[in-house]
Parts: sequence; C-alpha cells; structure tokens
Amino acid sequence: MSIEVHQLTKIYGQQKAIDNISFTAGPGEILGFLGPNGAGKSTTMKILSCFIPQSSGSASVSGFDTSREPMEVKKRLGYLPEHNPLYLDMYVKEALEFVAGVYGIRNKRSRIEEVIELTGLGEGRHKKIGALSKGYRQRVGLAQVILHDPEVLIMDEPTSGLDPNQLVEIRSLIKDLGKTKTIILSTHIMQEAEAICNKAVIINKGKIVADDSLTALYEKNPGKTFEEIFIGLTNTGLN
Repeated sequence: MSIEVHQLTKIYGQQKAIDNISFTAGPGEILGFLGPNGAGKSTTMKILSCFIPQSSGSASVSGFDTSREPMEVKKRLGYLPEHNPLYLDMYVKEALEFVAGVYGIRNKRSRIEEVIELTGLGEGRHKKIGALSKGYRQRVGLAQVILHDPEVLIMDEPTSGLDPNQLVEIRSLIKDLGKTKTIILSTHIMQEAEAICNKAVIINKGKIVADDSLTALYEKNPGKTFEEIFIGLTNTGLN
C-alpha cells in the first residue's frame, strides 16, 4: 500500500484531534477523505505530509515512516494544502523553475513544459502569480505538486475557486493521475467526491465512521444520495 495509517492519534492539550484511526490507500485509488469542519482531516493530512508529528500510532508513505524517514516521504509525496502557498511576486514559469531546482529534477525545461500543458497554464506562463485569478493560482499549486512526479498526492480542496470549465479540466487531470498514483482528496463538496473518487474514508469527531468504496456505500444505503449518506454518518441532520 502507498499509504498506511495505523492507530493514529493526535492530541492537542486535552483534545484528541484524531483518535486511533487506521486506513490504507494504494496505487490506482482516489480516496475521498471527508468529514465536517474540525473532524480531523487537516490534522491527518499534515501528519502524512510530515508537517506535524502524531501523538501515537504510525503512518507511512510508499513504505517510509513519516516520523523516522520524513525526507524519503517528501521525495515521494505531493501535498496541496487548502491555502495554496505561492510566491506571488514570481512569474509562473520562474516559480516552477525554482521548485524544480529544489527537487533536483533532471531535464527541468521539458518537465516544466509538460506540467504547464497538463495543468492548462499555457496562457499564464509569463504572468506574475499575483496577477492571476484564484482559479489560475490553484493551477499553479497543482503544477508545483506534480512537478517531481510523486507516487502519492494529497490534495485539500484542489478545485477551490475554479470556474465550471476549469473544474471539468482539473477533475479530468486528477482522475488521469489517479490511474497510476495514490491520491487522497479532501473536499466539502459531496458532488466533487462522487465525480472523482472511487473510495471514501469519512471521519467525524476524530474517529472514522466509514471506510469503503463508493459502490459499497450506495449498496449499504439504498435510495440515498452520497450527501445523505455523509450527513447520516456524521450526525448533522438527516438519517
């Protein structure tokens, strides 16, 4: 498995942000990591990306432990956080050249051109990032994430700010990437999860309440939409 989470717990003071959670994801899977605000999604993704340590339990990416081997994890991981960190004073191509240099990418120019094409950044390649629309800034973030061709991608609200046409293009890109890579995608839009993901882990109040394929979730909840299934599992309204 590309991602293995085993009895993972994170405590802040007296509060358990995540409580003894376990799940796996492998190549060819696009896993929707879903839950209400404050459920523990961002905490889990930050642990997997080696941004913060867990309190107990273990997590690994491509066989490398996030606590003991963070540099090996980062070589194989692309992480797009919800608030996309960008150098706004850089030009698009300049920023990608900088990121490529950080990763020591060979054939840097051809790889940058390939990623610009994949993410639809051709028209904006010579613009300053600060002058781009929110949707195009999101594309730059995606380009940075996939530039070093990582085995695992973690994306937090990756389609935020995209117009309907851009949304279709980026969904298609994520699905294409998911054919060979392992992807964890977090979103609050259930239609987005339905359109992109083939598996879902739903977390509520720090605990996993569902871990199954979307097909199996529908079979277990006949006649319900995915949004109704989510609401029922997270106890926020409909049953």
